[in-house]
Amino acid sequence: MAFRAALAGACCLGLLLLAGCRAQNLTVTDTDLLNFAMNLECLEAEYYSTAINGYGLNSSTLGNGPPAVGGLKANLSPELIQIATELANDEINHVNDLRAQLGSAAVPCPQMDIGSSFTTIVSKALNIYGFFPYNTDVNFLLGAFLFEDVGVTAFHGAIPAVKDKANLELLAGIAPVEAYHAAILRTLLYQKGLEMVTPYNIRVFDFVQGLSNLRRKAGGGKDQGIVVPPADGRNTSYPFANLVPQDGAGKAFQRTPDEVLAIVYGGNSTQPGAFYPKGLTGAINGTVAAS
Repeated sequence: MAFRAALAGACCLGLLLLAGCRAQNLTVTDTDLLNFAMNLECLEAEYYSTAINGYGLNSSTLGNGPPAVGGLKANLSPELIQIATELANDEINHVNDLRAQLGSAAVPCPQMDIGSSFTTIVSKALNIYGFFPYNTDVNFLLGAFLFEDVGVTAFHGAIPAVKDKANLELLAGIAPVEAYHAAILRTLLYQKGLEMVTPYNIRVFDFVQGLSNLRRKAGGGKDQGIVVPPADGRNTSYPFANLVPQDGAGKAFQRTPDEVLAIVYGGNSTQPGAFYPKGLTGAINGTVAAS
C-alpha cells in the first residue's frame, strides 16, 4: 500500500525544511498547491455567502463536497452587507477560477465548520465562551479576521514554489485580492477599536490582539494585531494603527502549509479540527493517508 504525507509536503516546497517531517521524498506539485489554496478559498466563500444569504456554496462550486455546518444568515447593518457581498463574490470567483484551472484534478471542498469552530478558537484565545460570528457587525468582522490574514500569508508562502506560469499568474492574481480583503477588515475593526465586544466587556482592540496572539503561537510567530503594542491602557484615544502586518522590511509574512494547517486546524497541523473537522482535501492536509 502506498502512503502520502501532506505534512511532508511542506518540507518539499523549497520554502522551509521543517524538523521532523515525514516521507521527505514526497514531491508537491502545482496541482497540490492549487488544491491547497482552494481549500482555504472554500472556507472564505462559505463564510461570507452564508452570512449574507443564509446558505452557502452550490454543489458545483463545492465540487460535490459536503455543505458547511454551523453557519447562519448574519445580523448585519446595510453598509456591512454591501461589503460582505463583494467579498463573497470575490471568494466564490476564486474557488471557481481554481476549479477551472485544475480541471479534473480539482478536489471537492472539505467538510467545513463555520459555527462552533469560532466558539472553540475564541475560547482558546481569550478564555471566553459562546462567541458566535453572526450576531453583530463586530462579531462578523472578528470571525472574518481569523482567516483572511492567514490566506494572505498562505499565498505568499506557496507562490515561490509554483512552477507553471499559468498557475503562477492565477495565484498571483488572487493573492492581492485577499490582501485587499484583509486590509478592509483590519481597517473596519480599527475604526471600531474602542467598542466593547458584547457581552464580554472586551474592547475590539484587545479582542483582535488575543486572536492574533493565538495565530502567532500556532503559525510560526508570524502575526500582528491592528494596533502597535501595547494595546491596553489607552481608553480615551486610539492607539497607533497597525493596519498592514509585515515583517519589518515592508513585506507580508510567509507561512508554510504546515503553519497554515496549525492555525486552521486549531493548533495542531497533523490533527484536523476547528474549521476543517475532517481535514483538508488533496495531498497537503497534514495527515498520513492511503493513496
